Amino acid sequence: MTDRYDLVIIGAGFAGLVCARVAADRGLKVAVVEKKPEPGVQLHTTGIVVKEAAEELHIPARLTRAIRGVRLYAPGLRQIDLESPGYYFLATDTAGVLRWLADEAERAGATLLFGAAFERARHEDGGIVLDSPAMRTRYLVGADGARSAVARCFGLGVNRRMLVGVESEYVGIGGVDPDRLHCFLDTELSPGYIGWAVPGVGVTQIGLAGRLGEKPSADGLAEKLRGVFDFSQARLVERRSGPIPVGGRVRPVAAKNVLLMGDAAGLVSPLTAGGIHPAFRYGKRAGQVIGDHLLDGGPDPGRALAREYPRYRWKALLRRALDRDPPNWFYDWTLGAPPMRAIAQLVYFHHDGLKSRAGWRDLLRGR
Repeated sequence: MTDRYDLVIIGAGFAGLVCARVAADRGLKVAVVEKKPEPGVQLHTTGIVVKEAAEELHIPARLTRAIRGVRLYAPGLRQIDLESPGYYFLATDTAGVLRWLADEAERAGATLLFGAAFERARHEDGGIVLDSPAMRTRYLVGADGARSAVARCFGLGVNRRMLVGVESEYVGIGGVDPDRLHCFLDTELSPGYIGWAVPGVGVTQIGLAGRLGEKPSADGLAEKLRGVFDFSQARLVERRSGPIPVGGRVRPVAAKNVLLMGDAAGLVSPLTAGGIHPAFRYGKRAGQVIGDHLLDGGPDPGRALAREYPRYRWKALLRRALDRDPPNWFYDWTLGAPPMRAIAQLVYFHHDGLKSRAGWRDLLRGR
C-alpha cells in the first residue's frame, strides 16, 4: 500500500530538516527520505555557522562554540588578524546539530525515513509517485546534495562546477587560538580555495578544498601546520570528504510540484563555499511557501523561490579570480597591505558582498 503525504523531502541535511520542521508545524503531512542510516553520520561539512545563519535558527548553546575573528595566513605563514565588532562564527558539533534538527522535525510531526534511498519518481494524476520508497505526495523537494538524484529525475539544473573538500578531526593539538578561524592561503595545497584549522567543539578540524579533479592533500596541510601548532599529543579521530558546488544557483530549480533546495539548488557561495546560511534561510522559506500553496492556494513555490534564491553575481566574479590560482608569492607579498585586508574583511564579515554598506565603508577606509 502506498503511503500518502502532502510533502516529501529527499535528503535529511540542514535544508531538508529545517523545511520539514516548518512545513509540519504548518500542519502538512511530511516525510523525509534519507539514504544514510541515521542523522549526523557520514558528514561532508565543517559545520561553521556564520552570524547571519545563527540568527535564522537558534541552535542550542551546548552544540556550539563562538569564535570572534579570523587569522589569515599567507603561504609563508605570515599572518594577520581580522575581526568586526559584534560579529561571530559558531563552531558546531555538526552531528549533534543534525540530530537535534531531526528531533525537532519529528516533534513537529514529520516522518523521518532513514536508510531509504530515493530511486525514481514521476508525475501522476496531479501528484508525484515515488517508486522507492513507495509513496505518493502532492509536492516533492530535492534537498539531496550536490549530485541531486531528484534534479536528474525531473530534468532540473545540475551542479557542474565543484570543489572537493577533505577534512580531518583531531584531539590533542596545542597552540590553536580558540577565538580565531585559522585560514591558510596556498594555491599549491588547495588550488582554487583555502585551507583551515577550526577550534571546534571538543576537536580541532583541519581541512582544505580544491577544484574537482585536483584533490587536495589534508596530510600535506597537516604537515605544514606542524610549524604553527603543536601536534605532539595529536590523535586523529575522523576523516571526511565531499563535493562542494561553487557554480552558483542551478537553472531550472523547479518543475511542476518539484523544488530543489540547498546544495542541490547550488545555494552555496561560489566564493566562500558556505552553504549553511542559505540552507537555514531557504529551508525555512520553502516550508512556509509550500504550506501557503498547499493549504491556502498560495503562489507556486517553485516560481516564488526562484525569484528569492540568491544569484551570487559578484561572488561568481571573485570565484573566477580564485580559479586563476594567484601564485603563492603574490599572497606572501600582499597579505597585510590595506587593499588585501579590506577585501578579506569584505569576504569574511559582510555576507551581502558589494551590496553591503558596511563592506563599502571598510573598502574605502582601506582596512
